[in-house]
Amino acid sequence: MLLTENKVQNTMKIEFLSIPENVALARIVIASFASQLDFTLSDLDEIKVAISEAVSNAIIHGYENESNQVVTLSASIDEGQNLHVSVEDSGRGIEDLDLALQPAFSTKPERMGFGFVFMQSFMSNFKVETEPGQGTKVFMTRSLLQPTDDQFANESQ
Repeated sequence: MLLTENKVQNTMKIEFLSIPENVALARIVIASFASQLDFTLSDLDEIKVAISEAVSNAIIHGYENESNQVVTLSASIDEGQNLHVSVEDSGRGIEDLDLALQPAFSTKPERMGFGFVFMQSFMSNFKVETEPGQGTKVFMTRSLLQPTDDQFANESQ
């Protein structure tokens, strides 16, 4: 289960093989699960992009396209109207996380290196836990009630 300060109302977890076809599966599963909240179609599209990037990273970078490995997608919805998602692999891990989080950085020259940027941009909260040789776990939250710029301004005063 994912960590949340609010009581969990629903949760799900699936495991699938690390093949490119399962990126689409992950997108559909998370969109279906997230639709329990009142997200707009645009919100759901952004959530799907973030999940696609996380699952693609697990397959391409974590497992280096080895198709006999497992990716785990977990999600929960809490009473505060938040969607919490994690994508986990037990692959090679990330050697330098600070570098990997930089826009346009990729260990694969043919890749654009914007996966983490999209995840950070499209989700309310984002965190990566990784250890070389042990795998990577990406945690993301999308809040139904996104704070506005006015709320940020009021909080900083």
